[in-house]
Amino acid sequence: MVLLQHPREHGKAVNTARIAALALPSSTLHVGVDFSEVAAVREAISDPTRPAVLLYPGPGASELERLPPEGAVTLVVIDGTWHQARALLRNNPQIAALPRYAFTPAAPSEYRIRKEPSPECVSTIEALANALPLLEGDPARFAVLLEPFRAMVDVQVGYASRSTGGRRRERRRDGRSAETAGARLPKELFDERLVCVMGEANAWPHDRAVGSAPHPHELVHWLGYRLDDETRFESILKPRKPLAKSPIVHARLTESALQTGQSVPDMQRDFAAFARDDDVFCVWGHYGTGLFLRERPEDQRSFSRFIDVRKVVGDLLKRKAGSIEGLIEERGLPYESVGAGRGGERLGMLIAVTKWLRTQGGGVSVG
Repeated sequence: MVLLQHPREHGKAVNTARIAALALPSSTLHVGVDFSEVAAVREAISDPTRPAVLLYPGPGASELERLPPEGAVTLVVIDGTWHQARALLRNNPQIAALPRYAFTPAAPSEYRIRKEPSPECVSTIEALANALPLLEGDPARFAVLLEPFRAMVDVQVGYASRSTGGRRRERRRDGRSAETAGARLPKELFDERLVCVMGEANAWPHDRAVGSAPHPHELVHWLGYRLDDETRFESILKPRKPLAKSPIVHARLTESALQTGQSVPDMQRDFAAFARDDDVFCVWGHYGTGLFLRERPEDQRSFSRFIDVRKVVGDLLKRKAGSIEGLIEERGLPYESVGAGRGGERLGMLIAVTKWLRTQGGGVSVG
């Protein structure tokens, strides 16, 4: 069995896929958004002796109770919120193309700490406790999967019952939440010339022995998206410093793409042709633009008009914005990747947050 987990779900201290992986020694757990370059996943879904099938409900899915697959199979299971699961399928067409199977749960979900979108939806470990007996028989053998799951739920429900106060969010009839109603947003956010940009780095970790990273961070992926006409810019840059692990593991770029990437002057020439003098740039923090300007400080004027969307979100919600991934999940904002790797995914998130911000607030600040 192959478990594919969204990074946002993996970041939680306890999650049902991790419980399942520990309880099922023959399973493998992989964390990411794009698994096309993960050799173990490619091998598992292409093994002709154990054809891969996807456990995922929806149109076209066969019923495990009536038409189970014949012979031994490799079961592929996606773990995350339903929004995250759909994102994983969009980013992994080879997984989405697998034969799909679904089942009717024997009982409603016991996952009391998370609200499922419909009664037939269950958590990942509950899905396995339902599906594996239909594939292999012996329901009692797999019923024990639910014991640590129930214990986890009981502990978290106990914490919640002892908590004082709580979060409350009211929705207005116009679709805006009470917490953002009447907020005033920067006028630049409503400019017709908005361009969202995102950058990824070749980043060496901090070396305690020398008190700093052995090499400075450098830009290796630069992306842009113009909101008015949906034109895009993307450049993968050849590293000028020794290649760290971060562009491959963190930014999810391939080594071949990096080694055949553009030079900095060629990227800057192409981006100058894409950008306009009166553009307003939307950024999430200053890290990406800092990497861009580190290559050519004289291009500072290119970003003379910009909006730090992270700061706008923090001002709007009157708290720290947190990560863009967390905000997307918290607000349930749909997004699509608009480029390779993590940079393309995060740029899609920035576009979604920018569009969401333009629907909030009761006025535009002029200061």
